[in-house]
Amino acid sequence: MKHFFHGGIHPTDGSDKLLSNQAPIRMYTPKTVEISMKQSPNSVCQALVKAGDQVLKGDIIGKPVKFGAANIHASISGRVSQIKTIHDDQNREIEIVIIEADENEEAAQKLGEYEEKLVDLSGYSREVIIEKMKEGGLVGMGGAGFPTHVKYETTEVINYILVNAAECEPYLTCDHMLMLEQGHGIINGVLLLAKAAGAMKAFICLEDNKKDAAKSLEEIIANKDLPIEIRMLPTKYPQGGERQLVESVLGTEVPAGELPAKIGVIINNVGTAKALADIVLGNKPLTSRVVTVTGKVNNPSNYLVPIGTKFTELIKESGGTTAKINRIVEGGPMTGASCLIGEEIDELNESVSKTTAGILILEDSSRDETPCIRCGECERVCPAGLAPFKIDFAVLEDDISLSNKLYATECISCGCCTYVCPARRELAYRVTVAKNEIFKLRREGAI
Repeated sequence: MKHFFHGGIHPTDGSDKLLSNQAPIRMYTPKTVEISMKQSPNSVCQALVKAGDQVLKGDIIGKPVKFGAANIHASISGRVSQIKTIHDDQNREIEIVIIEADENEEAAQKLGEYEEKLVDLSGYSREVIIEKMKEGGLVGMGGAGFPTHVKYETTEVINYILVNAAECEPYLTCDHMLMLEQGHGIINGVLLLAKAAGAMKAFICLEDNKKDAAKSLEEIIANKDLPIEIRMLPTKYPQGGERQLVESVLGTEVPAGELPAKIGVIINNVGTAKALADIVLGNKPLTSRVVTVTGKVNNPSNYLVPIGTKFTELIKESGGTTAKINRIVEGGPMTGASCLIGEEIDELNESVSKTTAGILILEDSSRDETPCIRCGECERVCPAGLAPFKIDFAVLEDDISLSNKLYATECISCGCCTYVCPARRELAYRVTVAKNEIFKLRREGAI
């Protein structure tokens, strides 16, 4: 029986993916990396090194200072040339560790046995796998960046692992190419995830615009009697949202305010599965990832790069931009964050983090809001079943209590409402503002 999630949109015709979905993953190793001690929105670490220190690739250089962060490791071998400090959007001081590579730093990486065939995992217990997740700095690589080991330390009984390989965000193709090129590593990683959870089955969930990747993975698991199923889903945004994935694959819903573990499910990105195999079977902590550089560039590409690689270098490596006025987005156009608008590329300061799936270059254009016409389109497409236009009004009236009553905290910040709005209202932005404010007040005990 097929299941479908509520709402959703079809934001593209597929031409966006065609820019890079057959571009083989290229290795790129910079001479200098700038590794932020903040690797996701709520994760902050403290640097353990100082200027002048020599580090080896894989050395721990950052330790969490609060819940929600994970170990950070040196992504290249070399000398720490500087520790600089910046302030984030919450005015927190964030350290940036700058490492200059040794002259003999090798870019090439030899494939491990686990990347070429399925290996025996009987020697790895649940406890060992979870501890290695923690030591290796493993986080959700689909965007959230939450420490993976915390998910697996749950006391809930887990029946299923859902491996999110939907990659529903427009333009991004890094997961697609990873599945085509690193299938054995991914399957070994999925088996490790299932073992860590004590799950009886894992579903690798792909949209049906990735039939080649599905076929490649099917060939690896065929006739192996593994607790893995490849599940093809309709191409529809946001198919890769956690709650939407549960609804599409299992035909059930995650209760409001609860995590998937409450119904016996853990969800991980396909890149996280491969990274776990690297950590456990390859003894390599999370120091690199695949990134798509696409949009208004001469040569859209997928790169395997060390964490801390500067965005500017990858854009130049892709032949530079083709737009007159650039908007640079970290991630995709629906959920990504703009990090440069209308300025020269050299003004871009960002570097690759563990959650950087893509660097998207768009031609910037103005967006003028007009009054809501009460068409209800935003409510129709909202995958969380909300009424974004009502929350929008509440936010503009500074009525946080009403926003709370309208369940703003259930918003997944997918951007569907803004996409369909004929009045060009910034609905997703304001609903997200309301959601974050409600969470803040809850933590303070104010509501």
